[in-house]
Amino acid sequence: MILRDLRGLDDLRGPLTDAADALLAAILAPRCAACSDPLERPTLGPVCGPCWDRIKTIRPPFCPVCGDMLASWRTLSGDGDSCPACRRRRSLVDASRSAGCYEGALRDIVHAFKYEGRRTLSTRLGKMMREAGTDLLADAACVVPVPLHPWRRFARGFNQAADLAGSLDLPVVHALWRTRMTAPQTGLTAAGRRHNVRGAFSASPLLPRRVCRSLLVDRVVVLVDDVRTTGATLDACAGVLKRAGVTEVRALTVALAAPPASQRRTRGLRNAATRATAG
Repeated sequence: MILRDLRGLDDLRGPLTDAADALLAAILAPRCAACSDPLERPTLGPVCGPCWDRIKTIRPPFCPVCGDMLASWRTLSGDGDSCPACRRRRSLVDASRSAGCYEGALRDIVHAFKYEGRRTLSTRLGKMMREAGTDLLADAACVVPVPLHPWRRFARGFNQAADLAGSLDLPVVHALWRTRMTAPQTGLTAAGRRHNVRGAFSASPLLPRRVCRSLLVDRVVVLVDDVRTTGATLDACAGVLKRAGVTEVRALTVALAAPPASQRRTRGLRNAATRATAG
């Protein structure tokens, strides 16, 4: 009898949701947080279905160290597993994955999540991260969010990395502390980014010793952040964790952004094309 009643509730859920969507769309007329088009299904969240569908996911082959996509011929040539940048410079992060490319719809979604306080987006973004980082998370003891400086955390009201970490189905350990305010990384070169975060992190003074012993020392942990560009921030955090006794540090982010040099090349090509068209 009870099971039959529950099945009846399931049958009602669809029509009730449709009615709620129609009512919200008519009264509030909410718009997609990414593209600003009217939301047809507001109960599914602040981003429309087409925007989620437009996200460019990162597919293999990719560099196992930084997670950047590699040319497909590498799968056949055997010319090394890592990308040239990772072969040139050793990273303290042992493996990385990102769910998608930081462009278009995903960039707009991350901006809405991070700067507009659309915290419910962490659920869907976390699902994308779990799918992209299944192998990274499989044998990890915990996830560690990249911390914000306390003043920046206070101003924003939340730490986006902590929200994402909370959706990854592993213990969340706030093992790191941001010891000083750093300038925004946007616009800095790779060397400038490394210099900017040098010495900016330490082991958290609030971390209980029993947690450190059970989830960090001699364990595999996964660092979590929203966007990876050059990996400077993740590298700085990985160094602190390894000095604290972590055996292996992996990194998982929502998005992978093009490094500054690539961005400048792209802008240069775009500007040249614009000048040629105008001429």
